[in-house]
Amino acid sequence: MSATRPNTTSEDLEGAQSALPEARTFSTPIMCLLAVAVGIVAAVGATVFHHLINLVHNLFYYGTLSIHYDANQFEAPSSFGPLIILAPVIGGLIVVFLVRTFAPEAKGHGVPEVMFAIYHKKGNIRGVVAVVKSLASAISIGSGASVGREGPIIQIGASFGSTIARYLNMTRWQKITLLSAGAGAGIAATFNTPLGGVLFAVEMLLPEVSNRTFLPVVVATATATYVSHMVFGLDPAFLMPLASLQISEAVDPVQLAAYAALGALAGVMSWAFIRCLAYAEDLFPALGINDYLQNIIGMVMVGGLAYAFFTFTGHYHTAGVGYATIQDILNGSPYTVLLLGLLLFGKVFATSVSLGAGASGGVFSPSLFIGATLGGVVGVVGGMLFPDNGFQAAEFAVVGMAAVVGGATGAAMTAIVMLFEMTRDYNIIVPLVLAVAVAVGVRRWLVAENIYTIKLRNRGKVVPSNRHTNMYLVRQARELMATKVKILPIDMPVNDALQIVMDEEIEHVIVAEGARIAGYVRFGSVPYVPDRYAGQTLKDLVRTDYVVSPKFSILNTVISRMHQRGRSYAIITDTSSRVPRPDDVVGVIDRTEIADAVISNHYA
Repeated sequence: MSATRPNTTSEDLEGAQSALPEARTFSTPIMCLLAVAVGIVAAVGATVFHHLINLVHNLFYYGTLSIHYDANQFEAPSSFGPLIILAPVIGGLIVVFLVRTFAPEAKGHGVPEVMFAIYHKKGNIRGVVAVVKSLASAISIGSGASVGREGPIIQIGASFGSTIARYLNMTRWQKITLLSAGAGAGIAATFNTPLGGVLFAVEMLLPEVSNRTFLPVVVATATATYVSHMVFGLDPAFLMPLASLQISEAVDPVQLAAYAALGALAGVMSWAFIRCLAYAEDLFPALGINDYLQNIIGMVMVGGLAYAFFTFTGHYHTAGVGYATIQDILNGSPYTVLLLGLLLFGKVFATSVSLGAGASGGVFSPSLFIGATLGGVVGVVGGMLFPDNGFQAAEFAVVGMAAVVGGATGAAMTAIVMLFEMTRDYNIIVPLVLAVAVAVGVRRWLVAENIYTIKLRNRGKVVPSNRHTNMYLVRQARELMATKVKILPIDMPVNDALQIVMDEEIEHVIVAEGARIAGYVRFGSVPYVPDRYAGQTLKDLVRTDYVVSPKFSILNTVISRMHQRGRSYAIITDTSSRVPRPDDVVGVIDRTEIADAVISNHYA
């Protein structure tokens, strides 16, 4: 008789982690070598994912088995005619089955799940997530769901990094570092944006930015980009014909004002996109029907909208990633304000419904699409109002792309650098920076959460809006330590020590045995009862779970030593001697001092 082995859950994974031996910390050179491996695996994963999308697209739209498909170019109409409306429905049903059966974490747009793993699951992402996410997202995108491919590859890369770290039993911060390196490497390989990949990891994922975390991310993204160059070539994600023009003067003031207005509109549109997506993700589960019926309802609408655009324009604009439409706008093809507006709101609707109904895919590509159409509207209208000021819809489209990405995600530097890398158009850098700054400011004024964190907040799993909140860790021990310390001999009666503590209002007692530190006594944790300690000396109460640190040590070093050695108390001295004497003690750091440091970092 054989027993059936249950599926491994995230709770099982965390339980298994707690049973493992003590975690190991690796040196920075070793971390960088591991980052090379993560970068290679992430690039290979991005390549396989890319070809999977192509294979699924050709199968669903043309009934052929082929991996040849250029998402940046419009293709011939599907041979299935109006039946193509059912393509995202069929694909969606397969996705729902995969997600429900093998990895619920693979549902949705990926990045929130990675952030959830960092802040609420100790950096643990199951290896199976990479496989299921690849299949589910490739089917969603290839069959016509209005989602992007960056969220999946971020989750796939993060899963690789987390799996390697768990296999090596790394400490939590190193596990999160490799996870972030895998995510940055995935996005760098997908879009040929090494700097953008690094900045994404820094702005969106890493809770701590230092040499020990930054270097592995850089190594992984550089490695992944190099591998992707060998596979996909050196071309940017989008070709920008206007980028080759030589500019000999500053941006026209009227255009600059229009770019600022575009930034404000992008902030409003980012807010609208966030709200629509959050509403759709709440609406479909609230229908009270199973996941398969939710998918059918949503995907019929998505497929119908794409076919409606095909009927009137000849292209399935809102299906899939939408890169062909973006590239067409950047090529300078004439689009009317009406069509651009319909594409803008159509994409917001299609993406929100796709993800709400259970598709697996990202929101970065839809943000690019929304930004390109919004920028195109401003560029076309500006050209009509100011015909002599050189308005180009294509340039406004690029700036709009960056502004909506920055506004929706809150990652301003990532948006600026990635759009420059994706188009290599240096001519629009000044408008780009201006518009992104305005967009992020307007969106934050309208809603504090970005498109990733709002999903977690609605789940009750909050991610701090300012993730780099550990500045207190670089403060020196002498700035934080409690200084009301009394050195008392180990043979002193407890009642005498208590009288001294009360008379002098001492907070901490260090116990000395001759010329050495014997330990400490924490009187505050024991209620005082007269005569309770009659006949006892400090030797009977002394505790030895402490570390000794020089006063110039930073708090991060002190806390790390306390954690590694299982101590709850730090005695601070004014010497770096390995054998400090009681006279060298200048203060202590206890839980109270650590808590005060955290609080003052946020509110001082």
